[in-house]
Amino acid sequence: MEETISLQDLFKTLKKRLALIIVMTILAVTISGVVSFLLLTPVYQSSTQILVNQEKTDATNFNSQEIQANLQLINTYNVIIKSPAILTLVIEELDLDTTTGALTEQITVNNAENSQVVNITVQDPDPKRAVDIANMTAEVFQTEIKNLMKVDNVSVLTPAILSDNPSPVKPNPMLNMAIGAVIGLMLGVGIAFLLEYLDTTVKNEQNVEDVLNLPVLGLISVISDKDLKSTKLEVTSRRKRA
Repeated sequence: MEETISLQDLFKTLKKRLALIIVMTILAVTISGVVSFLLLTPVYQSSTQILVNQEKTDATNFNSQEIQANLQLINTYNVIIKSPAILTLVIEELDLDTTTGALTEQITVNNAENSQVVNITVQDPDPKRAVDIANMTAEVFQTEIKNLMKVDNVSVLTPAILSDNPSPVKPNPMLNMAIGAVIGLMLGVGIAFLLEYLDTTVKNEQNVEDVLNLPVLGLISVISDKDLKSTKLEVTSRRKRA
């Protein structure tokens, strides 16, 4: 019985503060939308692929040992690509107003499991610059790896290309607004229960019993204006008859 009453009180509180919850939700969605569309800088992404293979020989086919050796080199290459030895030259070639540390944060290097293809992904507020950085990083790495490791087993497989209508990868306004709606809803519900908890006014006979720990012996009914007028007319009529 106690759980049923608690559940009823829960729904009564939500119903009572429904307007507050709705306002908080709408406010949170509006704020997240304004921030996403007007304040956050769009970031574009571009990728290029390089292929790690064996140095050219007279043999036309690669055996499994050669492929395995290339796969072991890829982890080393992933580190070298984002090293100052490569990125410093990229900055100089493109005349970028940035540092190697900042550029490192913009570049992601990875490859699929057991794949000799390395993906170089660049994110930048300028879509053309993202393409230029991705392509230049691949070109500089292809050239410098010959001097750094005395090998010639890297070739550009797929260069980055600037599309006609590039779309930013972030922010995602719809996702941000959905998250804002959830946060606003949770905040509204939390404030509703907080206000209900802080409200110590006596509203009904049950509150009186809870506060005084005494049984209620009687109630005074609320007299509406209509009933009050009827009572006055009846009293006046009786006086006239008397």
